[in-house]
Amino acid sequence: MQTRQLGNTDMHITPVGFGAWAIGGGGWEYAWGAQDDADSIAAIHRALDLGINWIDTAAVYGLGHSEEVVARALEGISQRPYVFTKCSLVWGEDGVIDSSLKAGSIRREVEDSLRRLKVDVIDLYQIHWPTPEPDIEEGWQTLADLKAEGKLRWIGVSNFDVEQMQRIARITPISSLQPPYSIVRPHVQDEILPYCLENNIGVIVYSPMYSGLLTGAMTRERVANFEQDDWRRGDDEFQEPRLSRNLKLADLLVVLGGSHGRSAAEVSIAWTLRHPAVTAAIVGARSPKQVEGFIGAAEFRLSDDEIAQIDAFVTENP
Repeated sequence: MQTRQLGNTDMHITPVGFGAWAIGGGGWEYAWGAQDDADSIAAIHRALDLGINWIDTAAVYGLGHSEEVVARALEGISQRPYVFTKCSLVWGEDGVIDSSLKAGSIRREVEDSLRRLKVDVIDLYQIHWPTPEPDIEEGWQTLADLKAEGKLRWIGVSNFDVEQMQRIARITPISSLQPPYSIVRPHVQDEILPYCLENNIGVIVYSPMYSGLLTGAMTRERVANFEQDDWRRGDDEFQEPRLSRNLKLADLLVVLGGSHGRSAAEVSIAWTLRHPAVTAAIVGARSPKQVEGFIGAAEFRLSDDEIAQIDAFVTENP
């Protein structure tokens, strides 16, 4: 699988990476429902077998559990993938999630992630959310300090806007941005992606399939039967009238992919990878079969006519 250099780092990453949000399991505020750890480990192994060379997780996914599962999956792996994780979302014994970008909090998070991942250094460490917003400089300075101390190889941010990136770039350069980007929510392409392209900031987008909505496998019945702790139950894009519009969009992607022997998932991911600012896309999977359903996006390219058809749908169905 071909690779692309991530921003100003020395890392060359595959166009798709393994997203480890859902494998955090159920029972926390932003869960996807229950998940079997054996299935998660099998999914990671399949992703590596198919050539993926990076995994993106976060401390908060499953309140530490995702990082632990990733570590278990990588035990004994000789050619280890890059592992990216994130800070700023913290929780107490009651499991309630809060935000902190204070230096002491971030240092504790780094030590906890190093322990859970069973590594001495983290390949890419990212601020998950720019909240509390007044503390982003303190948080970024702390990441710069930890990088200088050798605990982090590269540092980046997630969900930051242009103004926030400009503020922290005065402290030390940003290696990467992780924004949401999909046909359903394309807004970052207006200002944020051009800024990253101009400033050599690598971009790894998340939710390219909008959390399963654009896979071609989502139905009204599946949405109605989401588990109680599935965070998507409260998302407007999974509710009417947006749900009907988005399922029609998924049907279009099924048709476009079908002529190439590709899935709707692969089409939706390829649509994000077409943007020159995008280095790669994070794609979550809970089983080997799901990995096999999206892996073709790494090499698949949409034609100008196919992109125009998608753009026309979005214009006509805002």
